[in-house]
Amino acid sequence: MSEFKGVTVVKKANVYFDGKVTSRTILFPDGTKKSLGVMLPGDYEFGTADKEIMEILSGELDVKLPGSGAWKHVRGGESFEAPPKSKFALKVQTLTDYCCSYIE
Repeated sequence: MSEFKGVTVVKKANVYFDGKVTSRTILFPDGTKKSLGVMLPGDYEFGTADKEIMEILSGELDVKLPGSGAWKHVRGGESFEAPPKSKFALKVQTLTDYCCSYIE
């Protein structure tokens, strides 16, 4: 899916890590939520409340998920899942465009 129709976009940006990671929240009529964002190269750690599915639209990064001792390389066209109430680490290699889905 290359576009979302019939959604509400929250105008206020989500800004993390001194502006190196930004996103906008997208709200769907059925109550689901996604965010669309961009990450600049760097090392980041994120915490989750809900399960998250992060779809990488373009760019490259390495992710270390909870319970895994290894880094996994992810590039545009691929995705990964982070469990609820957890933390995961990212090493963003290139400017990365992403879509994150929150699963309650």
